[in-house]
Amino acid sequence: MDGVPDGVPRVPEQRRPDSTPTPSEPSTTPGAERPAETAALRFSVLGPVRAWRGDEPVTTGSPQQRALLAALLLREGRTATAAELIAALWGEEPPSQALAAVRTYASRLRKVLDPGVEARRSGGTTATAVLVSESGGYAVRDLAEEALDLTVAQDLATEAEKARSAGDLCHARETLRRALALWDGETLAGVPGPYAETQRVRLEEWRLQLVESRLDMDLEQGCHAEAVSELTALTAAHPLRERLRELLMLALYRSGRQAEALAVYADTRRLLADELGVDPRPGLSELQQRILQADPGLAEPSSPAPEPAAVPVRPAQLPATVPDFTGRSGFVRELGDILASAEGRVMAVSALAGIGGVGKTTLAVHVAHQARAAFPDGQLYVDLQGAGARAAEPETVLGSFLRALGTADSAIPDSLEERAALYRSVLAGRRVLVLLDNARDAAQVRPLLPGTDGCAALVTSRVRMLDLAGAHLIDLDVMSPDEALALFTKIVGEERVASERKAALDVVAACGFLPLAIRIAASRLAARRTWTVSVLAAKLADERRRLDELQAGDLAVKATFELGYGQLEPAQARAFRLLGLADGPDISLAAAAAVLDLPVEDTEDLLESLVDTSLLESAAPGRYRFHDLVRLYARACAERDELPPSERGSALSRLLDFYLASAAGVYAIERPGDRLVDHLEPTSYPGLRFDNRHAAQDWLYAEAICLLACVRQASGRPETLPRAIDMLWAAHDLSESGANSKEYEATAQALVGAARSHGLGRAEARALMTLVNVHHVSGRFERAEEEAERAIRLAQESDDLLPVCWARNARGIIALYQNRHADGEEHLSRAIEHFRALGDRPGVAAALCNLSRIHLATGRTQGAVGLAQEGIDIYDAMGNSLRGANARYALGLALTQSGELHSAAERLQEALEVFRDSRQRLWEGMSLFRLAEVDLAARRAARAAANAEMALTVLRGIGGEWRRGNVLTVLGRALSGIGQTGRAQVCWQEAAGIYEELGSPEAAEVRALLSPVQAA
Repeated sequence: MDGVPDGVPRVPEQRRPDSTPTPSEPSTTPGAERPAETAALRFSVLGPVRAWRGDEPVTTGSPQQRALLAALLLREGRTATAAELIAALWGEEPPSQALAAVRTYASRLRKVLDPGVEARRSGGTTATAVLVSESGGYAVRDLAEEALDLTVAQDLATEAEKARSAGDLCHARETLRRALALWDGETLAGVPGPYAETQRVRLEEWRLQLVESRLDMDLEQGCHAEAVSELTALTAAHPLRERLRELLMLALYRSGRQAEALAVYADTRRLLADELGVDPRPGLSELQQRILQADPGLAEPSSPAPEPAAVPVRPAQLPATVPDFTGRSGFVRELGDILASAEGRVMAVSALAGIGGVGKTTLAVHVAHQARAAFPDGQLYVDLQGAGARAAEPETVLGSFLRALGTADSAIPDSLEERAALYRSVLAGRRVLVLLDNARDAAQVRPLLPGTDGCAALVTSRVRMLDLAGAHLIDLDVMSPDEALALFTKIVGEERVASERKAALDVVAACGFLPLAIRIAASRLAARRTWTVSVLAAKLADERRRLDELQAGDLAVKATFELGYGQLEPAQARAFRLLGLADGPDISLAAAAAVLDLPVEDTEDLLESLVDTSLLESAAPGRYRFHDLVRLYARACAERDELPPSERGSALSRLLDFYLASAAGVYAIERPGDRLVDHLEPTSYPGLRFDNRHAAQDWLYAEAICLLACVRQASGRPETLPRAIDMLWAAHDLSESGANSKEYEATAQALVGAARSHGLGRAEARALMTLVNVHHVSGRFERAEEEAERAIRLAQESDDLLPVCWARNARGIIALYQNRHADGEEHLSRAIEHFRALGDRPGVAAALCNLSRIHLATGRTQGAVGLAQEGIDIYDAMGNSLRGANARYALGLALTQSGELHSAAERLQEALEVFRDSRQRLWEGMSLFRLAEVDLAARRAARAAANAEMALTVLRGIGGEWRRGNVLTVLGRALSGIGQTGRAQVCWQEAAGIYEELGSPEAAEVRALLSPVQAA
């Protein structure tokens, strides 16, 4: 009854007649002159009927006058007779003076749309009017091509249809979004008359069809979770529109919410029977059956893409091949033949093994580039970091691969097994080459293999993968003397080598014919035009540094690196040694300057010179990284060569100071007046200064992995452990962002253990506070309570009041969650006393806001409002917008319970905007949840459902199961309010299961919401 045709729907019954010039055609009237004010006219009908000349609004008069203008605009240049206009404005019972009224309206419109036309005509100049009189009627003509918003929307819809037909879903979706954005409320809003009403219905139907088409493409591109919220609101607004119900069922099913999807069908069937006495259309019934049967085809796009088929995302991730690739012709041919035979085979796997620096990656990348034509659906690449202490986790790599293949983040599952299965499913039917570089072992590689016909994998590793079933194994040895000399010559230059061939042979022999060593030595020589080949050969003749390493295995790699290291100037060598000490995948220029204790400009010069020698890589502008083995070699050099030895510890101490001072700067700029920064361990090296809050946040999240790595590294020494703990405390935003929560938690656990093992009670108390925050955010309230209690005891023993304050505050809010209101009030009251003793006004405000929630839970609503407002006043006076958002959140809860729903929504919306801008995902999701509660109280069930759906999406992976249960409970109430009782019961059942597993008292309340049959 309301299906959407294939492709993008066109506006019904709205075509330009052949006899009418299109708006883009210029006037052909001899001597006609277009005045500037006419050329700039623009009109809108997709909302209120309005007109502009340039950027200035033009008055369009009374409602009947706007109705006349709309009737003329919607005829697209065709003449409307007076009788047609009278019928359009008044229908079958026009007033006695209708004709005179039409002429009056037309005259008034002409004056505002065509000012000065009559004057120019009387002056002898031919002037073109927009509103013309013709054959006893009127017409609007000679407009610019994009003068009417409806015309623009039609053109965009046509463009979207063409893009979808061509398979470009991304462009089609974006174009449809632009078309839909042209609507500004109700079409022809406030315009009277039967014609306007007919056009309103027609254009609203077209708009809904465009929305359905865009949502259909959203689902085709994997945006299932994101679409659920919008579809829930749309089905509430248009309950009898079966296509929206069908899309909602599909979005829920693909989001893993099968029971809710089936409940949508049950709700729809009941509604159609009650309202219209009909059954759902066959397409909806068929979808229900496919969901019941778990039809694998539902994982594909909801409808076949029109021919030509949509082009899938085609990754091209291969690193650049080196321009001077040399030799290895036998291996290139062997590997090329294997890859060429991938078509028709289950999978072609080749594993290259050899010592570090032997050229495994260079060969694999070169062969992969040559084979690209055989894998038209793309090439994937990853460095598995198998030689390092922290090899890449397969689930992390799979997430990256799935995103590269076009899978939306929301569709990527959490577990390794599910990601591997989805990865193989996405690759089914495609021909993709996967290059897995620097693998640790076969166990790391197996989940990353395509496993499908037509795909292939190249694997490089330092170990032979004998246990990788079905793999073609290749042991890569050093170059032959001829190949080594050819590589050296390509880098240095034919002219310089030709005159010193013997010296060149001595150089490559000293390099052990190892490709990486040859490249380093040759690059050094190429960069120093005053050196001869003999000079380099003489430098390499001394084997004292490398003889032992040339025996076998990784020792040969060290010998190769020794050649490059030996060529460095003293300042370069020091930088090489000290930078290798820092953990983390890479290092920023500013952090490197701290390690070296040098100005940033001098540091950049040194690092760029190391990049030239290939001992360091430029990961991105302003960021540098070591190859895994080069880092190990650099550390060995530091242990051997750095004098005095204490400089190694000093370098890492400066890096820790830099990160701590910078993190404190981020904390201070986000939370003005907060006293935490005054109680952190002192630093001797400065951090970065930030111009604004966004720059500070950008730095914190960009440096998160390196910062946490530095904290873990510093935890091993008692003298740096307190600063490491303080840095983690200052960077606790990372625990609430969702992106780095797991790494933050693991680091906090490690710090608590380290402090305990060293017997540092004060440090342990502070480390426990970071862990308390982690458990609180994750909904593990019992563990948070235990850690907070121990933190108080240790902090009091060491006379450190700050952890006592925050631990009391945490125990107060935990007691609230556990319905221990008297305990919570006691903890928070004592927290307020402690904060006041420290002169920490933001801390006082935080405790006041939490105490407000205790008052609210115990029926003291007015007291709750007053306490929250007191917190807001403190934060606002200090310019603390982030903490002020927490206070507005608390006030919103109090106002909700007091029945001041409008004010409650305003406070919560203010909080939401700040949390969203500050990347506080936990509090963004909770604010959406609380807004849904306000909407329910205000009987806005559809809006409540939309906000609750968005809360579920934002809180995915953060906030813990207890909070998820709360959101599901409210979502169920909202769905029940819009008649989707089946989905509501599914939500309540899931919430009840969560509460029962956690032993939460909310389980009984939710069970009471379920029907007697289900409750039984």
